[in-house]
Amino acid sequence: MILLHAVVAALYAVAAWMGWPRATEPPPGAARAILWFVPLAVALHAAAIAHSIFRPDGLDLSFANALSLVTGLCALVAWASGLLGTLPRVGAVVLPIAAVGSLLPAFWINPHRFAYADEPWAAAHIAVALVAYALFVVVALQALVLTGLEKQLHRGLTTTGGTPPLLTLERYLFRLIATGFALLTLTLASGILFSEQLFGKPVTFTHKNVFSVAGWIVFAILLFGRWRYGWRGRMAVNWILGGTLLLVLGYLGSKFVLEVLLHR
Repeated sequence: MILLHAVVAALYAVAAWMGWPRATEPPPGAARAILWFVPLAVALHAAAIAHSIFRPDGLDLSFANALSLVTGLCALVAWASGLLGTLPRVGAVVLPIAAVGSLLPAFWINPHRFAYADEPWAAAHIAVALVAYALFVVVALQALVLTGLEKQLHRGLTTTGGTPPLLTLERYLFRLIATGFALLTLTLASGILFSEQLFGKPVTFTHKNVFSVAGWIVFAILLFGRWRYGWRGRMAVNWILGGTLLLVLGYLGSKFVLEVLLHR
């Protein structure tokens, strides 16, 4: 399976190189290469991470596997949303990170069995949460790219040919935020209201839950501010980055501390 992980990383790396923002014209066939390489890499990444997670004795949701899964989902979201074509700088960050993430399960083996593998609703709950986290990570990267483009325009510099207007990209950004917020709301609501049915115990105020609720509040305020006051630009970016950081700390940060630092 190490070979499969290496092939996935190579495909991500080639796609990242082909789509890397350049002052000159991109290499011939770059768009076509990305169109094929990224979905192929994501599909093979899914196969590799499924082999790492679905074990004979249960689900292995170790930090390495979880991080690899989230990076693969980020690549999937960036490709499926069309951001790799409209904003190549997003791909310049997402794809190399996905390449590194795809290698983690092969070289960082630290089994951590999921205690509720036999509960399909618990697995669905985790899956929805991971998709929401991946959406918000891509949203944060897109917000940073838009900030850079806006600074370019203020300096009188032109953007790369084919880049849609900033207002169009910003509206699309908030559609992604609304989608991620809906998934995050579903995750938190199901976790709080049906904790005993999902995990066999009432909800507790762990670091993960506190950070996740805090992230939800941040994005709720952001969406309200956008709807009521038209928040955009630096104001919106600060809220996006703050909310995404809270969510990443809530899941991956907690897993890193518990599994890697505390060995639990």
